[in-house]
Amino acid sequence: MNYTLNTDKKVKVSTFQALKSLLPLLDGEKKNLAWSFVAIIVNSFITLLGPFLIGHTVDTYVLKGRYDGVLTYSVILLALFVMGLVASYLQTKWMGSVSQRMLFKLRNAVFAKLQDLPVAFFNQNKAGDLISRINNDTDKLNQFFSQSLMQFIGSVFTMVGAGIFLLTINVTLGASALVPAVFLLVLTQLLSPWIKRKNAESLQSVGGLSAEIQESLTNFKVIVAFNRRDYFRKRFEESNAKNYDVAVRAGIANNIFTPVYTFASTVAQLIVVTFGVYLIMHGEFTLGLLISFISYVTNFYTPLRQLAALWTSFQTALAGWDRINVILNMENDLVSIPRGAHMGGHSVLSFDHVSFAYPNGKEVLHNINFALDKGKTYALVGPTGGGKTTTASLMARMFDPIKGKVFLDGYDIRSYDSVERTQKIGFILQEPFLFVGTVKDNIVCGNEKYAGVSSVELTQILTDTGLNSLIKLFDKGLDTPVYAGGDTMSLGQRQVIAFMRAVLRKPDILILDEATANIDTVTEQILEDILKQLPKETTKVVIAHRLNTIENADEIFFVNDGTMTRAGSIEQAVEMLLHRNMKS
Repeated sequence: MNYTLNTDKKVKVSTFQALKSLLPLLDGEKKNLAWSFVAIIVNSFITLLGPFLIGHTVDTYVLKGRYDGVLTYSVILLALFVMGLVASYLQTKWMGSVSQRMLFKLRNAVFAKLQDLPVAFFNQNKAGDLISRINNDTDKLNQFFSQSLMQFIGSVFTMVGAGIFLLTINVTLGASALVPAVFLLVLTQLLSPWIKRKNAESLQSVGGLSAEIQESLTNFKVIVAFNRRDYFRKRFEESNAKNYDVAVRAGIANNIFTPVYTFASTVAQLIVVTFGVYLIMHGEFTLGLLISFISYVTNFYTPLRQLAALWTSFQTALAGWDRINVILNMENDLVSIPRGAHMGGHSVLSFDHVSFAYPNGKEVLHNINFALDKGKTYALVGPTGGGKTTTASLMARMFDPIKGKVFLDGYDIRSYDSVERTQKIGFILQEPFLFVGTVKDNIVCGNEKYAGVSSVELTQILTDTGLNSLIKLFDKGLDTPVYAGGDTMSLGQRQVIAFMRAVLRKPDILILDEATANIDTVTEQILEDILKQLPKETTKVVIAHRLNTIENADEIFFVNDGTMTRAGSIEQAVEMLLHRNMKS
């Protein structure tokens, strides 16, 4: 299955559909949303009531020299503005809490989804881009819900209310003042898809930049060792330059409405002043009404101008949501199936006409058939890139074959859930990964049997299983801290920890992908002795690049060019390998 997130294939979704898809994020927030809505209504009402009261005060009291009334209405207006300030504060507080909870739930949902996806997904997508989606894209949504959503609603209410007041006071003058708004509405509708597209490109570019940073920092030791700083510096500069160009275009798109809306507002005010003075001269209008009218024009076009900025914020949020939604809707093709009939035989694991290819690549394995018996040791040998690690990955069900079936204890391996499967199959990777914590945390990680054991208890368990001597390889024993990625430890130490982690699980099948490649001879011998203490029913599969690691194997398979051939002996395996090298 193709799990690539950044593709040229874009599914067109209307703004309404996108907005509808966002609504589930607000589940459980009805109370806070309702109170925020009430606060918005109150604030908009106060904003709209102000110009009416000012116009009434001018016509009734100011022009007639009755200044006692001016003082009274000034106090009323001040009280209303204080109420508006309180309403704005409460609305901001309520929506701030809503947006933070939404951000919390959304990031949890995205991260949980990532944990459910197969290895193939992470092989096809860069870690930096995934990090950008979890952090940056979700934050765009948070900004919209915390800052823009209620402002958007409030602006709509204020604008609609101001439009109603304009048409109520004088239909002809009101309609003239609203003519530029029709032009703006059409322009917004036409430009919205373009704005959303530019913001999507910007977010994707940020993801690519994050990927470059992550790759460089993760592999910095290698960069220094091979003096490749200039190369990665140039790569980053190119990626940063591309991000700059995309960001500039997105910035232009996001700000294109501002001057247009300002111009429309100015034209509308000019229409009102010109026509309004004409009506006053003919006795059809009053000065107070004109003042109110100009205020309502401002109250109409200022929110409209704000709506332009809020609309671009909304388009940015939608672009981020599209990138997040791709992950949330991603299907895991490693699905479980009902447990069928036993295929017969006594093999602990078998391949039945198995073929496999990576996405957009040629077949790595073709029509492979073999069976593993309990308690035996099997070795997979062959040239680099021949398919040994891929075969082991299929055994552990990191991938599913494109053809054929893999059977575990006589049942289709797809019928086992992840807990059952990992209990039966242990896998020591060529480059083991350690978690932040201590050596003890890493040894018992994922092993429910030893969850919650103390260091003293674990020391005794390791002594009983013959693993205690390995603890001496670490300065502080089980309490030795492990930092991100285990970079403060040698690769040999990391492999020892991974070895103990797998052996303590006592799996039915233990796969060792060159597990002793970076370990000294003495430690290697210790590990070999410990392997002999595993239950005699344990089946071992050794992926070997060094021939001394397979001398005790019961059976040897030569894996190369999509085929698997029984080698018979070390000598025959060497002959096959030499023959292949001579052909190439």
